[in-house]
Amino acid sequence: MRQDLESDLVEDATITTRIDRHGQGCGCALHGRRLFTGLLAGAAATAALPVLAREGVEVGGNSKFTKLVSAEEIEAAAQQQYLQLRQEASGKGALAPAGHPQQQRLQFIADRLIPHTLEWNARAKGWKWEVSLIGSKELNAFCMPGGKIAFYLGILQTLQLTDEEVAMIMGHEMAHALREHARERIGKQTATRVGANLLSSLLGLGGLGDAALGLGSQLLTLKFGRQDESEADLVGMELAARAGYNPRAGVTLWQKMAEASKGAPPQFLSTHPSSSTRIQEIEASLPKVTPLFARAARPPRQFGPPALRGNGG
Repeated sequence: MRQDLESDLVEDATITTRIDRHGQGCGCALHGRRLFTGLLAGAAATAALPVLAREGVEVGGNSKFTKLVSAEEIEAAAQQQYLQLRQEASGKGALAPAGHPQQQRLQFIADRLIPHTLEWNARAKGWKWEVSLIGSKELNAFCMPGGKIAFYLGILQTLQLTDEEVAMIMGHEMAHALREHARERIGKQTATRVGANLLSSLLGLGGLGDAALGLGSQLLTLKFGRQDESEADLVGMELAARAGYNPRAGVTLWQKMAEASKGAPPQFLSTHPSSSTRIQEIEASLPKVTPLFARAARPPRQFGPPALRGNGG
Protein backbone atom coordinates (compact mmCIF):
# COMPACT_ATOMS: atom_id res chain seq x y z
CA MET A 1 0.00 0.00 0.00
CA ARG A 2 2.82 2.40 0.89
CA GLN A 3 4.52 1.79 -2.45
CA ASP A 4 1.25 2.37 -4.30
CA LEU A 5 0.72 5.69 -2.53
CA GLU A 6 4.25 6.74 -3.32
CA SER A 7 4.12 5.81 -6.98
CA ASP A 8 0.70 7.42 -7.48
CA LEU A 9 1.96 10.87 -6.48
CA VAL A 10 2.90 13.11 -9.40
CA GLU A 11 6.46 14.19 -8.57
CA ASP A 12 7.17 16.87 -11.17
CA ALA A 13 4.14 19.13 -11.16
CA THR A 14 4.58 22.81 -11.96
CA ILE A 15 2.96 24.80 -9.16
CA THR A 16 1.91 28.32 -10.15
CA THR A 17 0.19 29.48 -6.96
CA ARG A 18 2.29 32.33 -5.58
CA ILE A 19 3.20 32.25 -1.94
CA ASP A 20 4.20 35.90 -1.62
CA ARG A 21 6.33 35.83 1.51
CA HIS A 22 9.79 36.61 0.17
CA GLY A 23 11.77 39.72 -0.66
CA GLN A 24 13.11 40.29 -4.14
CA GLY A 25 16.69 39.85 -5.25
CA CYS A 26 17.60 36.47 -3.74
CA GLY A 27 19.38 34.06 -6.07
CA CYS A 28 20.69 31.24 -3.89
CA ALA A 29 19.75 27.67 -4.78
CA LEU A 30 17.22 27.22 -2.01
CA HIS A 31 15.81 30.73 -1.55
CA GLY A 32 15.82 31.51 -5.24
CA ARG A 33 13.12 28.87 -5.65
CA ARG A 34 11.24 29.33 -2.43
CA LEU A 35 9.34 32.15 -0.81
CA PHE A 36 9.85 31.91 2.89
CA THR A 37 10.87 35.18 4.50
CA GLY A 38 9.96 38.75 5.39
CA LEU A 39 12.08 41.70 6.46
CA LEU A 40 13.38 42.51 9.92
CA ALA A 41 12.51 46.00 11.15
CA GLY A 42 15.00 48.85 11.53
CA ALA A 43 18.24 48.06 13.32
CA ALA A 44 17.75 50.81 15.88
CA ALA A 45 14.26 49.56 16.76
CA THR A 46 15.49 45.99 17.15
CA ALA A 47 18.52 47.00 19.20
CA ALA A 48 16.30 48.85 21.65
CA LEU A 49 14.31 45.71 22.45
CA PRO A 50 15.34 43.52 25.41
CA VAL A 51 16.95 40.12 24.99
CA LEU A 52 14.74 37.28 26.13
CA ALA A 53 15.93 35.97 29.51
CA ARG A 54 15.59 32.24 28.90
CA GLU A 55 17.51 29.06 28.24
CA GLY A 56 18.38 28.57 24.61
CA VAL A 57 19.07 31.02 21.81
CA GLU A 58 18.89 34.76 22.33
CA VAL A 59 16.89 36.98 20.00
CA GLY A 60 15.20 40.30 20.54
CA GLY A 61 11.51 40.95 20.89
CA ASN A 62 9.17 41.14 17.93
CA SER A 63 9.47 44.18 15.71
CA LYS A 64 7.22 47.17 16.46
CA PHE A 65 6.25 47.19 12.79
CA THR A 66 4.02 44.17 13.44
CA LYS A 67 1.71 46.43 15.43
CA LEU A 68 0.75 48.23 12.23
CA VAL A 69 -0.98 45.17 10.75
CA SER A 70 -3.69 42.85 12.09
CA ALA A 71 -2.43 39.35 12.85
CA GLU A 72 -5.92 37.97 12.24
CA GLU A 73 -6.05 39.45 8.75
CA ILE A 74 -2.58 38.14 7.86
CA GLU A 75 -3.41 34.65 9.06
CA ALA A 76 -6.76 34.62 7.26
CA ALA A 77 -5.09 35.64 4.00
CA ALA A 78 -2.45 32.95 4.49
CA GLN A 79 -5.14 30.32 5.05
CA GLN A 80 -6.82 31.28 1.77
CA GLN A 81 -3.54 31.22 -0.13
CA TYR A 82 -2.59 27.86 1.38
CA LEU A 83 -5.96 26.40 0.40
CA GLN A 84 -5.44 27.61 -3.16
CA LEU A 85 -2.03 25.95 -3.25
CA ARG A 86 -3.43 22.64 -2.02
CA GLN A 87 -6.30 22.80 -4.51
CA GLU A 88 -3.92 23.37 -7.41
CA ALA A 89 -1.63 20.54 -6.29
CA SER A 90 -4.59 18.22 -5.80
CA GLY A 91 -5.93 19.00 -9.26
CA LYS A 92 -2.57 17.98 -10.72
CA GLY A 93 -2.30 14.79 -8.69
CA ALA A 94 0.60 16.32 -6.76
CA LEU A 95 -0.89 16.58 -3.27
CA ALA A 96 0.33 13.67 -1.18
CA PRO A 97 -2.38 11.74 0.69
CA ALA A 98 -2.13 11.23 4.45
CA GLY A 99 -0.79 7.70 3.95
CA HIS A 100 2.15 8.69 1.73
CA PRO A 101 5.42 7.74 3.50
CA GLN A 102 6.94 11.20 3.18
CA GLN A 103 3.71 12.91 4.23
CA GLN A 104 3.67 10.71 7.33
CA ARG A 105 7.29 11.64 7.93
CA LEU A 106 6.61 15.37 7.73
CA GLN A 107 3.54 15.10 9.95
CA PHE A 108 5.46 13.12 12.56
CA ILE A 109 8.28 15.66 12.70
CA ALA A 110 5.84 18.58 12.82
CA ASP A 111 3.93 16.96 15.69
CA ARG A 112 7.17 16.83 17.68
CA LEU A 113 8.09 20.46 17.01
CA ILE A 114 4.67 22.09 17.46
CA PRO A 115 4.47 21.72 21.29
CA HIS A 116 7.62 23.83 21.60
CA THR A 117 6.28 26.76 19.58
CA LEU A 118 4.08 28.36 22.23
CA GLU A 119 6.95 30.04 24.05
CA TRP A 120 7.75 31.97 20.88
CA ASN A 121 4.25 33.20 20.06
CA ALA A 122 1.16 32.95 22.24
CA ARG A 123 -1.05 33.02 19.15
CA ALA A 124 0.36 29.65 18.09
CA LYS A 125 -1.86 27.97 20.69
CA GLY A 126 -4.87 28.77 18.52
CA TRP A 127 -3.28 27.98 15.16
CA LYS A 128 -4.63 25.05 13.17
CA TRP A 129 -1.32 23.62 12.07
CA GLU A 130 -1.29 21.85 8.71
CA VAL A 131 1.45 20.04 6.79
CA SER A 132 1.35 19.35 3.05
CA LEU A 133 3.70 17.46 0.76
CA ILE A 134 3.67 18.79 -2.81
CA GLY A 135 4.89 16.65 -5.70
CA SER A 136 7.22 19.12 -7.38
CA LYS A 137 10.93 19.13 -8.21
CA GLU A 138 11.39 22.56 -6.63
CA LEU A 139 13.71 22.95 -3.65
CA ASN A 140 10.97 24.58 -1.66
CA ALA A 141 9.57 24.62 1.87
CA PHE A 142 7.72 27.23 3.90
CA CYS A 143 5.46 27.87 6.87
CA MET A 144 2.89 30.58 6.36
CA PRO A 145 1.36 32.73 9.11
CA GLY A 146 -1.02 30.65 11.20
CA GLY A 147 1.07 27.47 10.92
CA LYS A 148 0.48 26.39 7.31
CA ILE A 149 3.48 24.23 6.35
CA ALA A 150 4.40 22.86 2.93
CA PHE A 151 7.38 20.87 1.70
CA TYR A 152 8.01 20.22 -1.96
CA LEU A 153 9.20 16.72 -2.74
CA GLY A 154 12.23 18.11 -4.57
CA ILE A 155 13.91 19.41 -1.42
CA LEU A 156 13.54 16.03 0.31
CA GLN A 157 14.57 14.02 -2.73
CA THR A 158 17.34 16.08 -4.33
CA LEU A 159 19.15 16.86 -1.07
CA GLN A 160 18.40 13.42 0.47
CA LEU A 161 17.53 15.07 3.77
CA THR A 162 17.80 13.16 7.01
CA ASP A 163 15.06 13.49 9.63
CA GLU A 164 17.30 15.86 11.60
CA GLU A 165 17.83 18.06 8.53
CA VAL A 166 14.10 18.09 7.82
CA ALA A 167 13.52 19.17 11.43
CA MET A 168 16.02 22.00 10.98
CA ILE A 169 14.26 23.29 7.86
CA MET A 170 10.83 22.87 9.39
CA GLY A 171 11.91 24.63 12.57
CA HIS A 172 13.39 27.45 10.48
CA GLU A 173 10.13 27.85 8.58
CA MET A 174 8.04 27.71 11.75
CA ALA A 175 10.28 30.41 13.18
CA HIS A 176 9.38 32.79 10.36
CA ALA A 177 5.70 32.34 11.25
CA LEU A 178 6.27 32.49 15.00
CA ARG A 179 8.38 35.62 14.78
CA GLU A 180 5.75 37.11 12.43
CA HIS A 181 8.21 38.09 9.73
CA ALA A 182 5.52 38.29 7.05
CA ARG A 183 3.39 40.56 9.25
CA GLU A 184 6.48 42.61 9.97
CA ARG A 185 7.26 42.98 6.27
CA ILE A 186 3.74 44.16 5.47
CA GLY A 187 3.84 46.52 8.44
CA LYS A 188 7.10 47.95 7.19
CA GLN A 189 5.70 48.44 3.71
CA THR A 190 2.75 50.23 5.27
CA ALA A 191 5.03 52.35 7.40
CA THR A 192 7.11 53.56 4.46
CA ARG A 193 3.99 55.28 3.17
CA VAL A 194 3.67 57.22 6.42
CA GLY A 195 6.95 59.03 5.99
CA ALA A 196 10.36 58.79 7.61
CA ASN A 197 9.91 61.62 10.10
CA LEU A 198 6.54 60.47 11.40
CA LEU A 199 7.71 56.88 11.63
CA SER A 200 10.85 57.88 13.53
CA SER A 201 8.68 59.77 16.00
CA LEU A 202 6.30 56.81 16.31
CA LEU A 203 9.11 54.38 17.10
CA GLY A 204 11.08 56.83 19.20
CA LEU A 205 14.17 56.58 17.01
CA GLY A 206 14.95 60.28 16.69
CA GLY A 207 17.63 61.38 14.25
CA LEU A 208 19.09 57.88 14.05
CA GLY A 209 15.79 56.63 12.77
CA ASP A 210 15.60 59.41 10.18
CA ALA A 211 19.04 58.48 8.90
CA ALA A 212 18.30 54.77 8.75
CA LEU A 213 14.95 55.24 7.03
CA GLY A 214 16.52 57.66 4.56
CA LEU A 215 18.86 55.03 3.18
CA GLY A 216 16.13 53.63 0.97
CA SER A 217 13.97 50.53 1.10
CA GLN A 218 16.31 48.47 -1.09
CA LEU A 219 19.26 48.74 1.29
CA LEU A 220 17.04 48.01 4.26
CA THR A 221 15.66 44.97 2.49
CA LEU A 222 19.08 43.54 1.76
CA LYS A 223 20.40 44.07 5.27
CA PHE A 224 17.44 43.06 7.35
CA GLY A 225 16.43 40.09 5.20
CA ARG A 226 19.73 38.49 6.20
CA GLN A 227 19.07 39.21 9.86
CA ASP A 228 15.64 37.58 9.60
CA GLU A 229 17.16 34.44 8.13
CA SER A 230 19.80 34.27 10.85
CA GLU A 231 17.13 34.66 13.50
CA ALA A 232 15.02 31.91 11.96
CA ASP A 233 18.06 29.63 11.82
CA LEU A 234 18.61 30.05 15.57
CA VAL A 235 14.99 29.71 16.64
CA GLY A 236 14.49 26.75 14.32
CA MET A 237 17.59 25.05 15.67
CA GLU A 238 16.23 25.38 19.20
CA LEU A 239 12.80 24.01 18.23
CA ALA A 240 14.47 20.99 16.63
CA ALA A 241 16.73 20.42 19.64
CA ARG A 242 13.83 20.54 22.10
CA ALA A 243 12.00 18.01 19.91
CA GLY A 244 14.90 15.57 20.14
CA TYR A 245 16.61 16.24 16.80
CA ASN A 246 20.36 16.84 16.80
CA PRO A 247 20.95 20.56 16.14
CA ARG A 248 24.32 19.76 14.56
CA ALA A 249 22.28 18.73 11.53
CA GLY A 250 22.16 22.42 10.70
CA VAL A 251 25.80 22.15 9.64
CA THR A 252 25.26 19.22 7.27
CA LEU A 253 22.09 20.84 5.96
CA TRP A 254 23.84 24.02 4.92
CA GLN A 255 26.76 22.10 3.52
CA LYS A 256 24.23 20.48 1.19
CA MET A 257 22.77 23.90 0.47
CA ALA A 258 26.22 25.23 -0.36
CA GLU A 259 26.70 22.44 -2.86
CA ALA A 260 23.33 23.26 -4.41
CA SER A 261 24.12 26.99 -4.38
CA LYS A 262 27.07 26.95 -6.77
CA GLY A 263 26.80 29.95 -9.05
CA ALA A 264 24.79 32.00 -6.53
CA PRO A 265 25.54 35.74 -6.24
CA PRO A 266 27.94 37.01 -3.55
CA GLN A 267 26.51 37.41 -0.08
CA PHE A 268 26.38 41.22 -0.26
CA LEU A 269 24.04 40.97 -3.26
CA SER A 270 21.68 38.51 -1.57
CA THR A 271 18.96 39.02 1.01
CA HIS A 272 20.34 36.00 2.86
CA PRO A 273 23.56 34.99 4.57
CA SER A 274 25.90 32.75 2.61
CA SER A 275 25.94 29.06 3.53
CA SER A 276 29.38 29.44 5.13
CA THR A 277 28.13 32.32 7.29
CA ARG A 278 25.09 30.33 8.37
CA ILE A 279 27.26 27.35 9.29
CA GLN A 280 29.52 29.59 11.39
CA GLU A 281 26.54 31.10 13.21
CA ILE A 282 24.99 27.69 13.83
CA GLU A 283 28.24 26.29 15.19
CA ALA A 284 28.65 29.32 17.46
CA SER A 285 25.16 28.79 18.89
CA LEU A 286 25.38 25.03 19.40
CA PRO A 287 26.47 25.36 23.05
CA LYS A 288 23.18 27.14 23.77
CA VAL A 289 20.97 24.36 22.41
CA THR A 290 23.04 21.20 22.91
CA PRO A 291 21.95 20.90 26.57
CA LEU A 292 18.32 21.10 25.44
CA PHE A 293 18.93 18.30 22.97
CA ALA A 294 20.72 16.22 25.60
CA ARG A 295 17.65 16.34 27.86
CA ALA A 296 15.07 15.86 25.12
CA ALA A 297 13.35 12.55 24.45
CA ARG A 298 14.48 11.01 21.19
CA PRO A 299 11.95 10.46 18.40
CA PRO A 300 10.54 6.92 18.65
CA ARG A 301 10.43 6.61 14.86
CA GLN A 302 13.08 7.18 12.23
CA PHE A 303 12.32 7.80 8.58
CA GLY A 304 14.44 8.23 5.50
CA PRO A 305 14.45 10.39 2.37
CA PRO A 306 12.54 9.41 -0.77
CA ALA A 307 14.46 7.41 -3.33
CA LEU A 308 16.30 9.32 -6.01
CA ARG A 309 14.73 9.11 -9.44
CA GLY A 310 16.05 6.26 -11.51
CA ASN A 311 17.38 4.39 -8.48
CA GLY A 312 14.35 2.23 -7.99
CA GLY A 313 12.42 1.88 -4.73
